[in-house]
Amino acid sequence: MFDVPMLINNKDARATGAKTYTRSNPMSGDAATSAAAASVVDANAAADAAAAAFPSWAAMGPSERRARLLKAADILGSRTGEATARMLGETGSTAPWAAFNVMVGSSMLREAASMITQVSGEVIPSDKPGCIAFSYRQPAGVVLGIAPWNAPIILGVRAIAMPLACGNTVVLKASETCPATHRLIGEALRDAGLPEGVVNVVTNAPADAAAIVKALIAHPAVKRVNFTGSTKVGKLVAEEAARHLKPVLLELGGKAPLIVLDDADLEAAVNAAVFGAYANQGQICMSTELAIVDESIADAFVQKLAARAASLPTGDPRGHVVVGSMVSPEAADRVEEMIKQAVGAGAKLVAGGTRQGTVITATVLDKVTPEMRLYSEESFGPVLCVVRVKGDDEAVRVANASEYGLSASVFGRDVLRAFEVAKRVQSGICHVNGPTVHDEAQMPFGGTKGSGHGRFGGRAAINEFTELRWITIEDPKQTYPF
Repeated sequence: MFDVPMLINNKDARATGAKTYTRSNPMSGDAATSAAAASVVDANAAADAAAAAFPSWAAMGPSERRARLLKAADILGSRTGEATARMLGETGSTAPWAAFNVMVGSSMLREAASMITQVSGEVIPSDKPGCIAFSYRQPAGVVLGIAPWNAPIILGVRAIAMPLACGNTVVLKASETCPATHRLIGEALRDAGLPEGVVNVVTNAPADAAAIVKALIAHPAVKRVNFTGSTKVGKLVAEEAARHLKPVLLELGGKAPLIVLDDADLEAAVNAAVFGAYANQGQICMSTELAIVDESIADAFVQKLAARAASLPTGDPRGHVVVGSMVSPEAADRVEEMIKQAVGAGAKLVAGGTRQGTVITATVLDKVTPEMRLYSEESFGPVLCVVRVKGDDEAVRVANASEYGLSASVFGRDVLRAFEVAKRVQSGICHVNGPTVHDEAQMPFGGTKGSGHGRFGGRAAINEFTELRWITIEDPKQTYPF
C-alpha cells in the first residue's frame, strides 16, 4: 500500500491531526493507498507556500526555468514503472495506458519548457505624441490545478506545466481516486530542483473535496483556476470562481461523435472507432461514444465493428489485455444499467455487453435512438453506440444535438467534403479521418458548450495563465488641457 503525504514547500506534510483516508484497488477491493486527508487549514498552507515562492520563481530567468522543467521531464520519464504500479493499484489502469501517460506527461513538460520564451507582448502604435505603448504579459500569481483520475499523469501535468512555464507557482489538488499517482508528478518537479513552494500537492478525502476546493479558490493568492473533470462538478467550480471574479479554465465531459460518410474507408473508420471507444475502457473525455453512420453503409460498418470489438483481449489489467477494469464497481454498475436500458428500449446488442466484477467487455449497440440514455448521456465506459442517419445534414444535426462539444471525427474519402462537414460540427476539436482520441502538448485543447471553455496547450495556454497588461512610457513634460 502506498503511503502518501501532501507535498508542501518540497516537504512531506501530514494532514492536521494526522488524518488519512484509504483508496481501494477497484479490482481486488484491497487498500491501495493511504493518503493525507487535508483540512482547510492544510489547503491554505499549500496556497501560502505557493504565494511565498511566487516572486522569486516569476523573476527567475527563462533559461534556468526551462532547464528545470526539462530535467523534470526526464525524471518523470524514468519513473514509468513506479507510475504503472500506482495507476494499476488506484485506477485499475492497464500497463500500456500508464506508460502512455508518462510519455505524454513528459512531452507536456518539454513543450511547456519550450514556451517559456514565447511569453511575449507587442508595441502598439499610439495616437499620443511621445508615447510608447505596448502590451505586456506577466505571470498571474498562484494557479490552482484540479486534475482527474482517468489520465492522471497527462492531466495532472497539464494542470500545472504551462502555469509553471509562464512564471506562476501552483497548487495541484490531487484526485481522491489517485493521490499516489498525482503525488508522483510533484515528486518529479521537486527532484528536478524547483524551489520550495513552487509546486505543492494537496490530497483530501472525498467527503472534504468541496470544502477544500472552495477554500483554495477563495485564497487571495490564487489568481487562476483550471479544472478537468465532469460537467456537473465543473459548473460548481465555475460558480465558486465567479464569486471571487477569478478566471477559470474548464475541460469537462464529452460525447464524442465519429461521423462516417457514405464514401468513407470503412476499415479506417472501424479502426479509429475501436481505438477511440475502448482505450482505457472508454474512460477518456474524448472517447468515441457515438458512431453516426450513413445508412447506406451502416450494415457493413456495424459488421466489421462488432467483429473487431469482440476480438479485443479483456480481463485483469495486470495481464496482456486491451479492455481492463473500470475505475470502480459503481462506475461499472452505471454502465451496465445504461446498456440494459438501451437494449430494453430496442437497441441491438451486436458485441459485448457482459460483465465480470469491474470489467465490462467492449460493447457495440446498433440502432440507438434518442429515447435511450446512451444516446445523450456520457457513459464513460467501453460502449459504442451506432446511430444510423441519411445524408450529411442529418449526421451534423445528430452530432450537434449533444450538450457536449469536445472532440469529434469525420471519415470520408472526399477530404474537402469531409472538411466541410467537420467545420459544421460544434466541437472544440475535430479530426478528419482520425480518431476522436488525440492529444498533443502543443495543440489548443478544449471544448465548447457543456464541454467547457478555454484552451490548454501551446500558445493558447499562455493566454490562460498570464495577465495581459497595457503599459506606456510617456513624456513627463507633456501638456494637458487643464
